[in-house]
Amino acid sequence: MTKMRPALQALLLAGAVTLFTGCQGAYYSAMEQVGVHKREILVNRVDSAKTSQQQAQEQFSSALEQYRAVVSVNGGELETLYDRLNGEYEDSEAAAARVRERIASVESVAEALFDEWEDELEQYTNSNLRRQSERQLNDTRSRYQSLIRAMKRAEQRMQPVLSALQDNVLYLKHNLNARAIGALKGELEGIRQDVDLMIREMNTAIQESDRFIAGMKQG
Repeated sequence: MTKMRPALQALLLAGAVTLFTGCQGAYYSAMEQVGVHKREILVNRVDSAKTSQQQAQEQFSSALEQYRAVVSVNGGELETLYDRLNGEYEDSEAAAARVRERIASVESVAEALFDEWEDELEQYTNSNLRRQSERQLNDTRSRYQSLIRAMKRAEQRMQPVLSALQDNVLYLKHNLNARAIGALKGELEGIRQDVDLMIREMNTAIQESDRFIAGMKQG
């Protein structure tokens, strides 16, 4: 089977996200008719986003290990190692695209939930219940904002790693020799630091996800 190029894969994913977002109103209505409300959808999507970040952590760590393998080689296997490193880069790019798509889906349902919640505040006749609901809305929105900031910080930390991997893969492609390996060795520490920083930011986002989900389940 021919493997889809990352650029084409990312373009198709972007189109799918646009179509997905445009159909959300009808989707939410259909889900509510079977008893699944935006609150539950948001919890599920946050959990899915958390899973995609955990998978991205594993994939980027794998790419780093493959990079280490390339720069430690003593000759004879460069073409095979290049193919493996290129595969790790493409898999990392796909993992990053999944993280971005999951975060976008979280933002979509959260926006719809908060808009609906605000509109419903105007429907109360009991002022005490209205104030309680408004406080709950403000608390949920505050926790959500902390969550989405953490998710986006982690998302942004992926790009420096992807850019560095792409540059080194391109360089190695046309320089399968010991001199090229020497040049790549000098890049290893910077890539390792970027991966470590990305993993730390993702761990923070994952912890925020767990706290947000727990808070939503408590009411």
